[in-house]
Amino acid sequence: MNIKKSILLRARIAFLAVMIFAAAVLYRIVNIQMVEGKKWRSMAEKQVYRYLDVPAIRGNIYAADGSLLSTSLPFYQVLIDPTVANDELFKSEVDSLSWHLARFFGERSANEYERKITDARLSGKKYLRLSNRSITYQEKKKLSTWPLFRAGKTKGGVIFDRIDKRFRPFNELGLRTVGFVNELKQGVGLEYSFNKELSGQQGRALFQRMSGSTWKPILDGTEVKAEEGYDVVTTLDINLQDVAQAALKKHLMEHEADFGAVVLMEVKTGHIKAMANLGKNQEGAYIEKYNYAVGHQGVTEPGSTFKLASLMALLEEKHVKLSDSIETGKGTYLFYDRKMTDAKEEGYGKITVKEAFSKSSNIGISKLVHDCFHERPERYLKYLEQFHLTQPIPFQMAADIRPYIKRPSDKSWSGITLPWMSIGYEVQLSPLQMLTFYNAIANEGKMITPIIVKELRQADQVVKSFEAQVIDRKICSDRTLQEVRKALLAVVENGTARNVKNKAYLIAGKTGTAQKVKNRRYTKSYYTSFIGYFPADAPKYSCVVIIDSPKGFRQYATDVAAPVFKEIADKIYAVDLKLHQPMVFERKPADGTFPVVRAGYYEDLNKLCHELGVSNHLKKDADWVAARPVSRAIQWSVRDAPEGLMPDVTGMNMKDALFLLENRGLIVQTQGRGRVETQSIRPGVRISSGSRVYLSFNSI
Repeated sequence: MNIKKSILLRARIAFLAVMIFAAAVLYRIVNIQMVEGKKWRSMAEKQVYRYLDVPAIRGNIYAADGSLLSTSLPFYQVLIDPTVANDELFKSEVDSLSWHLARFFGERSANEYERKITDARLSGKKYLRLSNRSITYQEKKKLSTWPLFRAGKTKGGVIFDRIDKRFRPFNELGLRTVGFVNELKQGVGLEYSFNKELSGQQGRALFQRMSGSTWKPILDGTEVKAEEGYDVVTTLDINLQDVAQAALKKHLMEHEADFGAVVLMEVKTGHIKAMANLGKNQEGAYIEKYNYAVGHQGVTEPGSTFKLASLMALLEEKHVKLSDSIETGKGTYLFYDRKMTDAKEEGYGKITVKEAFSKSSNIGISKLVHDCFHERPERYLKYLEQFHLTQPIPFQMAADIRPYIKRPSDKSWSGITLPWMSIGYEVQLSPLQMLTFYNAIANEGKMITPIIVKELRQADQVVKSFEAQVIDRKICSDRTLQEVRKALLAVVENGTARNVKNKAYLIAGKTGTAQKVKNRRYTKSYYTSFIGYFPADAPKYSCVVIIDSPKGFRQYATDVAAPVFKEIADKIYAVDLKLHQPMVFERKPADGTFPVVRAGYYEDLNKLCHELGVSNHLKKDADWVAARPVSRAIQWSVRDAPEGLMPDVTGMNMKDALFLLENRGLIVQTQGRGRVETQSIRPGVRISSGSRVYLSFNSI
């Protein structure tokens, strides 16, 4: 009996447990549907619908003359909503469309495309990607004529989803300067530095999640339209950029150097006209992979180009004159326990201060600085501050680069610090900062910030303009300025850079060859540089050239960096007629006795003179001549030039000048009308077919 009651009790307990569990489940269902339903429905909708950012069309980057450096080109992803077309249109054209898709993309057969599109239609799929490949705008126009696609989006279901991709028309030219921005918003160059301005204002719109990770825009009227980014107009000259990059690459290859950089700047405006950076990749080719002009890797000991600051400090202190003498000895000198050496093994002996600078005597400059400042090194550093070498120079491209200048309070300061600092060691500066310093000397002592962007534009409207900031209206006295300009000119006239001297125009500058440090020891590997300006008597351009670790027996700046400067300067001088000194002509005929005759083809001029009754004489046979009035007659001088050499065409009319030069294979560009007043290639210079010559004409 007790057993029977026990079994009955257990059954009742089990039934009760089942009822309680059922009630709990029922409660949970009711609670989810009635109480939490709104919450879960909202979460489900968020998985299907979402507001997403719509990127704006990115602005363009232009060179100073309007040449396009970087732009966004439209590409398209091809998709289809296979449920849009009616049955008759779909059935009649899906097979033809599939044939076109197979032939164009080549990713599937025509049957596979037809089956894929048909299956998507049957399953109600509204957003089918037909290829992972993006197409161009011209290809989009072609695809728009295909079966089903030609019915458009609303009747045929075709969807061309636009994707903007960055394109650089000049490819590698100025690649690192133009720069990039990646998906993580990281980057370099102008693209990164002006990313906010270029990006514009992104929009926002409702998107519906389709298959996979595809999102389809839902234009329900709530969308916010994106605003296009501003265009960035730079100061760069694409032709000068090409000249600088080609010259740099040529000499990097010749000396098998590790890397190099060139920055070319207008003296008065601070406009950077070219910024080239080339480094060797793993295959040994030179590419734009880093901006050494402003980046951390380019901040290094400048070597002898820093001697300009030391000379200026000595002149400002009125400790020396250029004509003073200094004993440099036989090539070595001891500062405490450390030996200072000169490049000339036997030494320079007793030389003037000007010669110590132009010949780049380490001993001469360091002895002068040590004698003047060793008891008060803070005084020397005060001059470096006055020359703005101790603080970063503001620049429009993102680069937090600070110069490194030792202080007497530093633990590493010692008795040899000042002598070595005076010749460009134990200090570190970027090439751009050194160029800014030298540019101030060319600019009558006025230091300005370099700029590389001059305008922000929205279509044709200027939104914002930029000009160089004045850092200091006068970094030194007029006396010091006058003396250092003489010293910089002497470097080229009879110093370490006399190999870049030429007769057409003057160059002023300074070479620098610094030994590189490895494992805290100076090696036989060098960092070479040349910084200067031209024409020296009326400076228009300043330029810095650096070449790191040249190989071979020529490793000094004289043979490595200075020739790059000259090659760039020569090409600029050849095309910029404003830099030329006009040749002086006697514009009036003597005493009015005969008409003005200048130069040209002898037979034509001789015939003209006979018809006018003007006596004329030619001492030897020649085709091309120039007139020289002698009393009441003309004495012809020969203008013929041997093949391969540039003839003198000044004074000739356009017809004769073009005939003579083009028959020698030259490409002639002209400015003005009348007779030739100036020519960009000097008479007697060797020429080759295809060379370009610029002629300036003047009506006389």
